[in-house]
Amino acid sequence: MAVDVRWATTEDAAALAIVLCDMAVHYQQPPLAADRAEAAARRWLGDESPAYPHFALAFAGGAVAGLASVAIAHPGIDLERLMFLKDLFVRDEARNAGVGRALIAFLAGHCLSHGIGRIDLTAEDWNEGAMRFYARLGAERHGQKIFLRLSAKALETAARS
Repeated sequence: MAVDVRWATTEDAAALAIVLCDMAVHYQQPPLAADRAEAAARRWLGDESPAYPHFALAFAGGAVAGLASVAIAHPGIDLERLMFLKDLFVRDEARNAGVGRALIAFLAGHCLSHGIGRIDLTAEDWNEGAMRFYARLGAERHGQKIFLRLSAKALETAARS
């Protein structure tokens, strides 16, 4: 099956919302209301800069099949821009059809054509399928960094300090 990948635009809000709702179920989160997910997707896609899009969508057989959510980070110590892959998700009915590989190929091509030197990502330690997938692509574990998060309460505390 042919997989087409493109950067999402505001016209793709409904397709993005479908995948966001599927992601919530997959990751055992409370279900998202479709209208709320579409409104959020439309708002996010409307805020994106054409130079730094955030969502790549994959389509297979005319239906939305998966997404990659990314951010471009400007140079740090090594003066090399990087792409951070926040989420790579393939809908259940599109699994094992090359959708994940097509999304990564699309992102890698974007990086190479825009002077972005690497893709950094995290994966849940329990997600053995994801770990195998990234290993097949040549991803290596890098360092011993610990993933941290400042959630709502911590954001409020930090903003007051």
